[in-house]
Amino acid sequence: MDLKSTTGKLIRGDIKGIAKDLSGTLERSLGLVGVIIISLASMVGSGLFVLPGFAAAIMGPGIWFAYFLAAIVVLPGAISKAEISSAIPKTGGTYVYLERAYGPWFGTISGLGLWASFLLKSAFALIGFSAYLHAVSYFFEISVNTTTVALYALVLITGLNILGVKKIKNIQTPILVVTMIGVCLIAAYALVLDTTDFGRPWQGAMDASFTDIASASAFVFVAYAGVIKVTAIGGEVKQPQRNLPSSILVSLVIATLLYCVLTYIMMAAVPGEWWFNADGSTNEAPIYVFVDTILNNEIAVIIATLAVLTMISGALAGLLASSRFLFAMARDNLLPTALENVNVKYETPHWPIIITGLLMAVAILQLPVEDVAKLASGFQIMVYILMCGTVFIFRRSNKVHGNYHPTFNSPLYPLMQFWGILAGFYLLYIMGSKGVLGAGIAIIIGTITYFAYGKKHSIDRITPFQTFRTLFANPTPTEHELRVKVFHAADMGEKNHLNFQEFRHAMKTLNFDFTNDELRGIFHFADDDEDGVIDIDAFINAYEAALEEQ
Repeated sequence: MDLKSTTGKLIRGDIKGIAKDLSGTLERSLGLVGVIIISLASMVGSGLFVLPGFAAAIMGPGIWFAYFLAAIVVLPGAISKAEISSAIPKTGGTYVYLERAYGPWFGTISGLGLWASFLLKSAFALIGFSAYLHAVSYFFEISVNTTTVALYALVLITGLNILGVKKIKNIQTPILVVTMIGVCLIAAYALVLDTTDFGRPWQGAMDASFTDIASASAFVFVAYAGVIKVTAIGGEVKQPQRNLPSSILVSLVIATLLYCVLTYIMMAAVPGEWWFNADGSTNEAPIYVFVDTILNNEIAVIIATLAVLTMISGALAGLLASSRFLFAMARDNLLPTALENVNVKYETPHWPIIITGLLMAVAILQLPVEDVAKLASGFQIMVYILMCGTVFIFRRSNKVHGNYHPTFNSPLYPLMQFWGILAGFYLLYIMGSKGVLGAGIAIIIGTITYFAYGKKHSIDRITPFQTFRTLFANPTPTEHELRVKVFHAADMGEKNHLNFQEFRHAMKTLNFDFTNDELRGIFHFADDDEDGVIDIDAFINAYEAALEEQ
């Protein structure tokens, strides 16, 4: 992707051109612009369209300051992650970093916690669009059950994930760009209104109590989840040592400016406590109310429609990311084998996707939108705390192991990390029981899962792989021909690919005497691009010639 060309298309509003640029990038590898857009697409939905109303209910019109402080607390974790990602640009992101730093026990806790956190944020987006959908249906005088629509949307995005739609980002990009251009143009219009009072948001921040500011900051923390998510696609990023750290920091800066500026203008343009409904409940469609007040209902309905699409696309990406944590943990023998086996036809991890979708449905049906946000924020704060500590561990252990070579080094180390840890613990405390509950549940479930399953199955995967290379190399012509026939016979999808179950069947047929867990380790070492399948011809050619090349 040509950055100058794509930026020019963005300025001109050439949505089709931007989508085409991203399509080409995604098919090969993700460049800096592509990664930034993915990160922003996963943040601005619920972070901009739902959270401002609940934050205002906590601290009034000064919510821009809550978003700013939340970003300040996110910054140390983001910088720490930028450093680590430049040294370990691996698919799985935060889960991989924490598993390598703290071992499989913490890896299980972090993997399940990240899965649950993204699951809840995706459910939060589908719950949050209900208020906007109600506004649209009311305008067109259509009666709809918003919960039913949310569940249908969940079924749709679950199916799309299973099918492995490669153009998902092409759908997300124009939605994101059009929505952001529309909202920014409306905000620019609000700047010139005679009724706009720029002192109101500032005074609101100054008058709010410290406790209210901290509570609101902790609540909107989930709005920055995309900073965590972006490293999960490290294996798809071009020049990851440069682009991953840059995308993390650039997307954080853009999101912070977007949140702070837009919420400041919203509160300046509309007087009174407009974020409350007539019955005293919090309005869950603050952008709709803002646009309806300063312009008219027709434009507000258009924005509401874009809000629904934006949050559905965000949930689509969230389900994709959260299901991959289960897949990655199964690859490391921390969860059952079935969760790492990809679909023969579509080559996607269908069971993690289905399980994640089902639990999202439970969250939609059982949890209020505010509680979902608090539970998701609680664990994400804990993850940022751990990321700051992980930099300490990698730098200290490097004196012994010498295998940590980041291309980006955290500035102000270790003061930046100390600030992140202390501020994170305070926000976790100020959130109250639901925030602590989100982190506590992840620790308890992760610990139980590890001792019940992971500890029994996790192995040193290097030794069996080395043994396999010795046994597999230098075959006779007859042995080679037999292996080719057996491997292709096991290929049920006839794509010259084997998933783990097919690979295991082929290896057992060839009488390779490895345990199930050892075979999983061999498979994962061979699966270089971590897509859940191995190419048959490439696998045989590479490992039969392994010893000859040494």
